[in-house]
Amino acid sequence: LILRGGLIMFTAFYGLSFDPFQKDIDTKFFFKSNDFNQALSRLDFLKNVKGFGLLTGEPGSGKSSLLRYFVNSLNPNLFKCVYIPLSTLTVMDFYRALCDGLGIIPSFKKVSMFKQIQESIYTYYHSKNITPVIILDEAQFLKNSILDDLRIIFNFQMDSKDCAVLILSGQTQFISQIQRQPHEALRQRIVVNYSLKGLTLDEVKLYIPYMLKIAGCSEPIFTDDALELLYSSSNGLLRPLNAIARMSLIAGANKHTRVIDSEVIYEAQTEVNISA
Repeated sequence: LILRGGLIMFTAFYGLSFDPFQKDIDTKFFFKSNDFNQALSRLDFLKNVKGFGLLTGEPGSGKSSLLRYFVNSLNPNLFKCVYIPLSTLTVMDFYRALCDGLGIIPSFKKVSMFKQIQESIYTYYHSKNITPVIILDEAQFLKNSILDDLRIIFNFQMDSKDCAVLILSGQTQFISQIQRQPHEALRQRIVVNYSLKGLTLDEVKLYIPYMLKIAGCSEPIFTDDALELLYSSSNGLLRPLNAIARMSLIAGANKHTRVIDSEVIYEAQTEVNISA
C-alpha cells in the first residue's frame, strides 16, 4: 500500500480499481449532469445544421472533457475532426495548423492556403459526404486577426452554404471579446451558444458516490457535510472538485480513516490551493 514518500496508495486502501478523479477518465464513465446534457444537446444540434458554435465556461468547468466526449461520439465515416489547442498563434500559424489538420501540405502564401483550406472543406463535404468539425480551444487567446478570417474561411457559395462545423471553446471572458463591434459579423454566424456553469450541490452529492462506485467502491466514504464543503470549495467546477476529492482520499488513507469528513476536506483544500 506504500507509495513514494511513505504515502499510502489510496486506491488500494479504499478498494478502488483506479483513480476515479483522474482527468483522463474514460468517456463511458462521464457523469451526465444537467449542464453536461444541455451543452451536449446543443453540440449535437450543431453537428446536424453545421455552422459556428460557442462554448464557454470558467477554468475547470469541463469544457475540454465535454468536447472529448462529443468528438468520441462522432462517426469517423461522417465527420472529420480537427482540434487546435494552441490559440496563441499568428494568422499564418493558424492557417498551417488548419491545413495540417485537414491533411493538406500548406503553401507558403496565405492566399494560397486560404484556397487550399476552402477547397479541402468543400471536397470533404460535397464529394466525400464528410463534415469537417473544427475545434478551436482556449479561444480567449485568439487574435482579432484570426477571428476576422474565420467567417471568410467558412464562407461558401456567397455565404449560402455551411459545409463545416466550427466550435469556439474558451473562458467566459471570450464572450466580451466577440461582443465588440468589429466582430459583429462573426457573432451573427453563431448558431449555438452555451456557457458551462458546473455541478449543483445536489449533483455533487450524486457525482462523488457515482465516481467511487464505477471504480469499485459502493461504501458511503464522504459524509454529507464533506460533500457540501466539497461543493463550496470548488463552486461545482469539475477540475478543482476532482483535485480536492482526490487529495481528500489521499489524506484519509494516510490517516487510516474509512470516512472522509469536512475536516479532511478542509485539509485537502488547503493543500490543493496554491497561495503565497
